[in-house]
Amino acid sequence: MHDDHDRGLDFDLPRLISRRRALGVMLGGLGSAVVVACGGSASPEAGGTATASATSGDSIPEETAGPFPGDGSNGPNILTESGVVREDITKSVGDASGVAEGVPTTINLKLLDVAGGGGPLAGAAVYIWHCDREGRYSLYDESIAGENYLRGVQESAEDGTLTFKTIFPAAYQGRWPHVHFEVYESLDAAVAGQGKLRTSQLAIPQETCEAVYATAGYEQSVQNLAGTSLDGDMVFSDGYKSQLAAVSGSVEAGYTLTLNVGV
Repeated sequence: MHDDHDRGLDFDLPRLISRRRALGVMLGGLGSAVVVACGGSASPEAGGTATASATSGDSIPEETAGPFPGDGSNGPNILTESGVVREDITKSVGDASGVAEGVPTTINLKLLDVAGGGGPLAGAAVYIWHCDREGRYSLYDESIAGENYLRGVQESAEDGTLTFKTIFPAAYQGRWPHVHFEVYESLDAAVAGQGKLRTSQLAIPQETCEAVYATAGYEQSVQNLAGTSLDGDMVFSDGYKSQLAAVSGSVEAGYTLTLNVGV
C-alpha cells in the first residue's frame, strides 16, 4: 500500500473535529440531542442482520471527505469525466481501462428528504467512492494514479433509491471499513461539483468484513481490521447507528449493503 494511506488520521481528524465543532456552535444544545438521536450505538458484530436504515426523522451525520475525494477539492476531479454517471463502478472510464477485483458488492441507498417530512428525495444525486481490495484509492495511490475505478455518480429515482455495483473494500491501517459518499441536489449539480447537500460515510458490519477478508486477495485486511474497531474509529466513534449498513448475501453470491440516507 502506498504511504499516503498513513495520512488518513492526520489529515482527516482536524477536518472532522472542526466540522462537528461548527455544527455544535450552530445548533447549541439541540445539536447534542441530534447527535444522540442519530448516532446511537449499534453492535459492530451485527453482521448480515444489522439494522442500518435511518428513519424518516434521521439526518445522516456530516463527515470528512478524507484525503482522496476525487471531486476537485483535493487534487483530481472525476466528476467532470465523461462516463462518471454509471451504476457499475468496478471499471475505470475515459482513457483508463483498469478493473477493480474483489468480492462483488451492491450498494443500495435510499435518499430521504428529512427537511421535507421524511419522504423520498427524488432527482438528487450521489457521488460514491471507496478503496480497492488492496486498500488503495484510484487517482491518488501512485500504483493506480492513472485509474479512476470505484468512483461514480447516480441519480435518485422517484422513490429516492439508487444502486451501485462495486467490489468489497479493504480495511486499511487506521480506519474501519467504509464507503464515502456525497449527496448533491441534482445530477447536473453533482457533475459540476456544486450544490452539495451532505458528505458522509457508510460503515460495514464486522461479521461481514471478517467473512470477506478470509478470502484470497484480502489477506492484508485481516490484520488491519483486528487493529481497529467501530467504537474506536475516528469517524464512527461518536455513533454510527444511522451509518451502519444492513447486509445480505454471501462471499459466494456477493453482498448487498443497504442504507437509508436522511438529508
